Amino acid sequence: MRIRIVDAFTDRPFAGNPAGVLLLESGPFPDDSWLQRVAREVNLSETAFAHPLPPGGDADWALRWFTPATEVDMCGHATLATAHVLHTDGIATGPIRFTARCGILAATAREDGALTLDFPTSSLTPLTLPDGVAAALGAVPVSAHDTAEHIGDLLVELADERTVRELTPDIRALAGLSRRGIIVTAAAEDPDSGYDFVSRGFFPGVGIDEDPVTGSAHTALAPFWSARLGRTDLVGLQGSARTGLVATSLRGARTLLTGHAVTVIDGELLASP
Repeated sequence: MRIRIVDAFTDRPFAGNPAGVLLLESGPFPDDSWLQRVAREVNLSETAFAHPLPPGGDADWALRWFTPATEVDMCGHATLATAHVLHTDGIATGPIRFTARCGILAATAREDGALTLDFPTSSLTPLTLPDGVAAALGAVPVSAHDTAEHIGDLLVELADERTVRELTPDIRALAGLSRRGIIVTAAAEDPDSGYDFVSRGFFPGVGIDEDPVTGSAHTALAPFWSARLGRTDLVGLQGSARTGLVATSLRGARTLLTGHAVTVIDGELLASP
């Protein structure tokens, strides 16, 4: 079985967020236990599994994502990686529709080589900062919001970009303070930097201490910063060690996420289901 490692939300190898991608034959998915063991072996923040669906339906491919610890409802970078593989293999030439736990998602290739994902926009509910968050982060938040069901993150605004970049949180203390994880964000310090806001994402609850670039988080970051900056089209920089750029376009109930992807490993998985 062919397996690829694809760096997503970057146009160069060894940056962005790496994802495992396995394209399966048509039919039902293998047992969950096998999918989870593969994801644990790949040991990246997500491994995507996809199989083709019969023509004429609402979607072209069924898609699932697993961290080394559990299955997740929504993943942007592994969806981008899967669409990249489908296009580079010549399996898809136009828009691709995926069916997943979070509903129908779409991916469209652009002339410049980037891919645009069509995801549901997250709701944002202001809330009082839960006890322990500020101490675990090591920073005083400006505001806090809860995100939608399929994300389950706590979105925390910090004072400035430098605070976000220099943050050294207590990862173990963050576990249990949200359903999936905590996104920290601030406005870009330099308006001419090529991005409008910066973020980082910590998800110890699903086995990921820090995610390099979190596409799904940008379905919440897009409405958050669009409301503050007065623009629907923005660019976010996720300030992890690998870094990556996510262009966001807020379209009401849907958010478009655009980025590049690069295949860095193309191999064979010898342990079949």
